[in-house]
Amino acid sequence: MSGLLPVDEALARLLDGAAPRGHETVPVAEAAGRVLAGPLKALRTQPPFPASAMDGYAVRAEDVASVPVTLALTGVAAAGRMFAGRVGKGDAVRILTGAPVPDGADAIVIQENVRKLGDDRIEVLENAAAGRHIRRRGLDFLDGETLLAEGRVLDPAALSLAAAANHATLPVVRQPVVAIIATGDELLPPGSLPGPDQIIASNVYGVGAIARMAGARVLDLGIAPDRTDAISTLVTQALDEDADIVVTLGGASVGDHDLVQAALTGLGMKLGFWKIAMRPGKPLMFGRLARARFIGLPGNPVASLVCAHLFIAPLVARLGGRPHEYRTANAVLGAPMAANDLRQDYVRSALTHGKDGLVATPFETQDSSMLKVLAAADGLIIREPFAPPARTGDTCRVLLLR
Repeated sequence: MSGLLPVDEALARLLDGAAPRGHETVPVAEAAGRVLAGPLKALRTQPPFPASAMDGYAVRAEDVASVPVTLALTGVAAAGRMFAGRVGKGDAVRILTGAPVPDGADAIVIQENVRKLGDDRIEVLENAAAGRHIRRRGLDFLDGETLLAEGRVLDPAALSLAAAANHATLPVVRQPVVAIIATGDELLPPGSLPGPDQIIASNVYGVGAIARMAGARVLDLGIAPDRTDAISTLVTQALDEDADIVVTLGGASVGDHDLVQAALTGLGMKLGFWKIAMRPGKPLMFGRLARARFIGLPGNPVASLVCAHLFIAPLVARLGGRPHEYRTANAVLGAPMAANDLRQDYVRSALTHGKDGLVATPFETQDSSMLKVLAAADGLIIREPFAPPARTGDTCRVLLLR
């Protein structure tokens, strides 16, 4: 077990030098979740005119200083259909929310405070001070104003703001491309009828989902049989498709059919590390070939997904110009745990809320092939190398999965 790399050092090596590869321009309708490549300035003023904030009547404040008062109704102003005249002394204009305030008016009396006396007169029952219910020109933003900073993730509010500022397209950080290759003669895609010695390939879907949630565009390149040339062919395809990260699933250990490392080094990959002091996920492999980063994940599905959370998600985030923080929380143990060995352990656990806060109870079975246990887990208890035995009620740190 000697020569295992600590988790923190493995992550540091993996992230070393990782940075976005420029930017691209996309339609605002396709920019959700992307990262702004530069500060975004307004291309217009919003609102571009003084606008009514309420349905009511545009008046002169001095005409309604003393109420009740009767005013002459001289027209209507609606959004997109402004009143072309002027509000003079003793006049009122029916106005709807968002409509430009007519010249001469400086207040809006809401319709609840008005009684109609016919088609051409109203009685105002409450006064309105100058500026009441009027959105001044530029209340939201001004032409040329910086609205969004470089690096902002374009969430729904940011997208709407960009569109309101008249941006049809947006400059965004280039989206990292993650190519995923499953390996193994025993694997078939979902929906297949497996033979007596075959199983369904599943890791690609969970690993791909983790990469997408971190901001990647994912290429599923399918399943490579246990042949070095077949693996090399799909890796070459990934490079041809400009992948930033090439992820192989399985074949990274030391068995007779674990051919990934041989295929990659045969293509010129420089091995960064192989084997990490963690459980599950010890046989994780990392290397570089030209610009692409290669990550060889274990074939066991739980190990594959845990490693994707710990290593692929932060790498994708770094390449995509966005921050990444592991979602962790303090908890107390709901059951005792034995002393740990030299590997950092990530223990699948159920989380509940107790009188003293969050309670993390490890599942009894931690086999790295059991997806059902991982799907039921709310988090992973992080056990440091050589951690001593822990009792029920002891504090612990949990990596939150859901």
